[in-house]
Amino acid sequence: MSDKELYQEFIIELYKNPLNFGTIENAEFKAEMYNPTCGDRVVIYLKVKDNKVVDAKHDGKGCAISQASASLFTEYIKGKTVEEVLKLGKNDILGLIKIDLSKNPTRIRCALLPLDALKKALKNE
Repeated sequence: MSDKELYQEFIIELYKNPLNFGTIENAEFKAEMYNPTCGDRVVIYLKVKDNKVVDAKHDGKGCAISQASASLFTEYIKGKTVEEVLKLGKNDILGLIKIDLSKNPTRIRCALLPLDALKKALKNE
């Protein structure tokens, strides 16, 4: 099995069995992003204590890429400071999902939905 096939299987597995899927009651930060092009929706919930992300969850519906990205992203940001999280960008997300989406801008938008939701949540302080 090639690396590409392995990563595709990994994304499908996360889609079927997502990490951190659900909501956080009384989350300090919450935001929803919607991609009208494909209908994907991602809601990010954050619990922050002493300026660190102590819990992160996601909810929503969409393609395997948006949902797997939200799973990986919420896992990745746990334990990071708010400043560290705000510095994350497109390449950080694409590095987490490990699939080359450079030839498919629509799918890049799907992968970036969790990051966009997080930045929206943190800027609504």
